[in-house]
Amino acid sequence: MRAHAERLDGLGTTIFAEMSALAVATGSVNLGQGFPDQDGPDSLLEGAIAAIRAGANQYPPGRGIPALRQAIVDHQQRFYGLTYDPDTQVLVTTGATEAIAAALLAYVEPGDEVIALEPYYDSYAAGIAFAGGRRIPVTLRAPSYRLDLDELRAAVTPRTKVLLINSPHNPTGTVLTDEELRGICAIALEHDLVVITDEVYEHLVYDGTHRPLASYDGMAERTVSISSAGKTFAVTGWKIGWVTGSPEVVTAVNTAKQFLTYTSGAPFQPAVADALALGNDYYDRLRADLRARRDLLADGLGELGFEVHRPAATYFITTDIRPLGYTDGIDFCRQLPEKAGVVAIPHQVFYDNVEAGKPLVRWAFCKRPEVLQEALTRLQKL
Repeated sequence: MRAHAERLDGLGTTIFAEMSALAVATGSVNLGQGFPDQDGPDSLLEGAIAAIRAGANQYPPGRGIPALRQAIVDHQQRFYGLTYDPDTQVLVTTGATEAIAAALLAYVEPGDEVIALEPYYDSYAAGIAFAGGRRIPVTLRAPSYRLDLDELRAAVTPRTKVLLINSPHNPTGTVLTDEELRGICAIALEHDLVVITDEVYEHLVYDGTHRPLASYDGMAERTVSISSAGKTFAVTGWKIGWVTGSPEVVTAVNTAKQFLTYTSGAPFQPAVADALALGNDYYDRLRADLRARRDLLADGLGELGFEVHRPAATYFITTDIRPLGYTDGIDFCRQLPEKAGVVAIPHQVFYDNVEAGKPLVRWAFCKRPEVLQEALTRLQKL
């Protein structure tokens, strides 16, 4: 019990919970947590309502309903040319967060090392700790946030078991290049590593192109590919995610997942299945709309004096706060609601290498344009 408690020591309350509570308490504009303030397409919402009325309110199959598993297979073929068997190579999960946790529990034994790109989504640290693993960071450094393949290669030791790769990357907005992805593949193959890929922002790419690691030669059998409906369809509260991979990969992840939630989201699953088949015009509009919101907030923050790192993807803009005379992102974000009535997220909570993230702050632009403009107006008080 003591050893287990020590592994989890320091996880505490997430920064998102702290900052969202602060936003409510102060009436601030919340540009912290990455959830949209508008719902997804009407057809998706009506699909869930229809499913509820049709009686889809009990446990669905543990691996997900057949219609959703087939829709995920069709999606992977349509966008990436990847072929999967819906019965053996797809697993529906309670969001991508559960999928990541289950994958880590499946592949990491106490003492194993997991290499993760930092800054990293905070659930990575928790998932690795739950599995008893040791987190080894490889830092994406401002302002370019490019992956140093030599640094990644040097981080591998005989204890390394898993590479945890997030692209498009939260919180930096980086999309890994073909050269970077090929380098990751070479390292994984050389050292016989499992690769867990978090691809939830796959359709929110504004500059460049997302290519799944599973599509590279030699990677299909060792890659746990993870995505979800939450970001693509603006239904983050539905928590419908999925894993694709070889039958062995999916079985391994399901062995852990079945004892977490077992199954969930019965009426949401058929709705997401239908939404995945929406035409390219939906995905084009989604990107165009979010690109415009990105540019609105990025331009506004730049005019206010922040050093802006314009992202290639995701919901988030990173800024360096030092041009405004601040040096500590946590202090800045805790003062911001009182000073300006706006909430943001400090980068350093996503780093083991705290100094690299200390002057950086993340802002969510997945909000209505008028909300972003209100935030910029309030920030003029700084």
